Amino acid sequence: MPSVAQAPLSVPRISLHDFSTRREEIKEQLMSAASEIGFFTLVDHEISLEEVNKAFGLAERFFDLPTEVKQKYPWSPRNQGYESNQQIRPSTGYPDPKESYQVGFQRTEEQEALWPTEEDCPGFRRETEEFMRKVQGLSVKVMELFAEGLGLPANTFTEGTVAPEGTDKADSMSTLRLLKYHDCQGKDFGEGYMRAGAHADFDVMTFLFQRKGQSGLELCPGRKISTEFGYGDTWVPIDVEEGAIVINVGDQLMRWSDDRLKSTFHRVRCPRPGEYQGARYSIGFFNQARRDTVIQGPAKAYPKITGGEFIAQAMKRNFEAAQAKAKAKAYEISQETIEANKGFEVSGTGLAPVKAAA
Repeated sequence: MPSVAQAPLSVPRISLHDFSTRREEIKEQLMSAASEIGFFTLVDHEISLEEVNKAFGLAERFFDLPTEVKQKYPWSPRNQGYESNQQIRPSTGYPDPKESYQVGFQRTEEQEALWPTEEDCPGFRRETEEFMRKVQGLSVKVMELFAEGLGLPANTFTEGTVAPEGTDKADSMSTLRLLKYHDCQGKDFGEGYMRAGAHADFDVMTFLFQRKGQSGLELCPGRKISTEFGYGDTWVPIDVEEGAIVINVGDQLMRWSDDRLKSTFHRVRCPRPGEYQGARYSIGFFNQARRDTVIQGPAKAYPKITGGEFIAQAMKRNFEAAQAKAKAKAYEISQETIEANKGFEVSGTGLAPVKAAA
């Protein structure tokens, strides 16, 4: 069983106070945090606590809608829309006990159909888009510093993730995700049960907003390459600080940086009796490379891949791994049975002897 560190790891806390005069200092802090741990918290930023609380209010309003209303805006193959108990992590083999709603910047017909109507949720779209644009604006500041720190033009990640205004933004893949983990009061699922199984994010960078008192996020430092699971078995809790944004490097940025910046595995632990067991809300903004953006670092450690290809490849890999995990849990075959059944194959009507090749 993976252990949880008793003494909290020092996840870097980076202040953006006096940004213009401290720019170089902040850049160094960001590069150090992203290179060594892959996680850090951002404080003294431009998104007020009032704006964050308002966004959580939007999430509550949406998730409080009747199930049949939420299901009018179902999750789509483009990784947007509403889902409930459907996301299976390869690390667990079972669905995360949560519901989520995810939207992006596109102005396509498909995206338009995923926004709740004014009748279903008055003001929801306008206020959600305002928050999403505010977070994206802050992310641009951070991404520019990372680009400079890697010796790239400052606009590398901005142009690579932010679709131009005045277009339908059809190639934009960045998303805002509202999440609600289910209430589990009075229940004990055991130490190993997760609200979100161990995973690394596919994106360039994730900005996560949490509510004070609703903890559970843990990280496992240690990543070799973006296609592997994490190694090491010590998980470190990340305490929730009101107003702080938890930021982590994603697999796309790890690849884009030739592995200089680390995408780290993380999870959300299910609370045990004696801890807060009510619903847990969080909001994630996922900066993702645009569909046709070519991802390749300055040292060309990896071959070229587009943002769309990267996400498709990652989702396919996760789906296959989750399926394999689920099957392995459901069906275990002893070595004795394997030996006893040599020479037979399973047919549609049962066992049949293996036929010799003609």
